[in-house]
Amino acid sequence: MTRIATLTLNPAMDLAVSTPRVVATDKLRCSRPRHDPGGGGINVARVVKILGGESLAVYPAGGPFGDLLRRALDELNLAHLPVAIAGDTRESFTVDEEATGLQYRFVLPGPSLSEQERQGCLAALRGLHPAPGYLVVSGSFTPGIGAAFFDELLALAAQVGARLVVDLSGEPLLYAAQRGGAYLIKPSLNELATLMGRPLEREAEQEAALRELIQRGAAEIIVLSLGAQGALFACGERLERLPSPQVPVVSAVGAGDSMLGAIVHALAQGRELGEAVRYGAAAGAATVMRPGTQLCLREDVERLFGELQATISRCD
Repeated sequence: MTRIATLTLNPAMDLAVSTPRVVATDKLRCSRPRHDPGGGGINVARVVKILGGESLAVYPAGGPFGDLLRRALDELNLAHLPVAIAGDTRESFTVDEEATGLQYRFVLPGPSLSEQERQGCLAALRGLHPAPGYLVVSGSFTPGIGAAFFDELLALAAQVGARLVVDLSGEPLLYAAQRGGAYLIKPSLNELATLMGRPLEREAEQEAALRELIQRGAAEIIVLSLGAQGALFACGERLERLPSPQVPVVSAVGAGDSMLGAIVHALAQGRELGEAVRYGAAAGAATVMRPGTQLCLREDVERLFGELQATISRCD
């Protein structure tokens, strides 16, 4: 089985609660909190494991929430390799308002990493045996890490023989797309519009943007995640739009990470690209069905994927 390693430069302990109504200045009586390990790459590694794959999460950790993060991953029996840092791992939290069904997500900044700590993360990945077939870099960069850190990630992936998968935002995503060399990037619609410097409301505009990025050499594969509207992917001359299962939305936390984890897991199994993206859409939909910061259940993913496959078969 092909091993998938993930790097999360800015992990978090995610806290989720619910309250009857969010009212300014009031004391809000909340439900018992739920803690889950979070951050893009950690979520990807969790989903790969949920779906039966082999994953390992590398991440910096420090302070009380760093200790809690390590214990939480141990409890999940997820292979992980923390890199000790002087700063404190962050906490982020989500509040579900019961009266309206609205969700409020509060994302806190993470600690700065020293050059030694950043290099420690790379060294941890470089020292993995066996080397991973895929290296997924997902989530935000911590304060002080410039977008050019992508060059080091690209060099590392080439050194260990891994395909580099990127799910970044802001300047790091812009730099990665301009630099090129990634195997796969997965922008959201807002992130794609930022990359292109123009709104992309119509389907034809989105398709033209993906074709342009492929022609520029931004990545070998580009997957545009569109939430309930499904996904659009491009690879070489191929461009395909796929639907998403229609499910009740309970929480959007981790849906994009679940999609990416399922895609990479399917590709690592040798599945065809379109099938892998449909598997990813099923995992994203399965996660939005779950409350708070909980991720998908394998049985939901397989059921929803089967429904998508049946739809494709009926159209053939």
